[in-house]
Amino acid sequence: MLGDLTAARRAGARALAAARTSGSAALEPRALEYLAYAELRAGHHQLARTHAEEGLRTAARAGRRNTAAHHHAVLALAASIEGEKELVTGHADAALRTARRHGLAQAATLAHWAAARADLGAGRPREAADRLAPLVRPGARRGHFAVWMLAVPCFVEAAALAGRPEHAAAVVEDFALWAACGADPHAPAQLLRCRALLAAPETAEALYLRALDRHEGTAGDFERARTQLLHGKWLRRRRRLREARARLGEALIGFERCGAHPWAQQTAAELRAGGAAPAGSGAGGLSRLTPQQLRIARYVAEGATNREVALSLSVSTRTVDYHLRNVFATLGVRSRVELARLVEQEEKTGAQL
Repeated sequence: MLGDLTAARRAGARALAAARTSGSAALEPRALEYLAYAELRAGHHQLARTHAEEGLRTAARAGRRNTAAHHHAVLALAASIEGEKELVTGHADAALRTARRHGLAQAATLAHWAAARADLGAGRPREAADRLAPLVRPGARRGHFAVWMLAVPCFVEAAALAGRPEHAAAVVEDFALWAACGADPHAPAQLLRCRALLAAPETAEALYLRALDRHEGTAGDFERARTQLLHGKWLRRRRRLREARARLGEALIGFERCGAHPWAQQTAAELRAGGAAPAGSGAGGLSRLTPQQLRIARYVAEGATNREVALSLSVSTRTVDYHLRNVFATLGVRSRVELARLVEQEEKTGAQL
């Protein structure tokens, strides 16, 4: 909450170790909740997802429904980055069912934010703005105080892209106060990006460049790549195509590195519109998998069963089944034998990123 995410992650890990040492079935899912949230705040979405999946299982065993709702919300947020629509919807709905009955404002805010971010990644800014407006704009329905500020950059981007920049102006000024508190290491760069989205053309570029400078001092590829994508779009619409292609190429690498496939697809479309083929567009099929899908594909290619994969990755067999179906659909294979052959062939030729 204070913005010392390194200390928060360390404290979460110590709390988890203490809960396990004491054999406390009630404390372990709570410790995993705090650890997942700290990783999420730090931009480590895959780690947050891993902790939340484990936390969801331990919460179910301990009968901790409220804690399970928080883990569902974190899982919805992680899935919203990777563009896994079914997972976003399933986890968000599960979080909201409990949150509405028990008054869990933080879990509810996170779940709504996840659904909105999935809309934004899929190119539906109007829907994203409509979802987020009650959470971040002044009013009785504003979300949990510890969370709603984190969703402001998504709302500003959605409102600007939907042609409603006037809806975001007051929220940006609130966000400026938040950024000045130092409680969120990403906020200063995000604030500059928000101001660039709402600025006149003569001042927007300087704001984008300042935002990118601030991103250099923070961890996490996702937020930096989002700023690069928006700056690249801005450059392309002003016919500065060479500069746009360079910026969009940087964004594409960042999105692919963190498995943010909807944003990578948006970036690739912008590159094509600017007359360039995205880097790696001729690469093999494995480059189109999310990090989690790639791990599962490799385990399966080595002959592991779905249950063995689930145990290795500390996820449920249902999660493995879901990802494996998507792997088959993405790669166009129909059997585990075909998948093993494709993985072996691509990794031999060095096609995998």
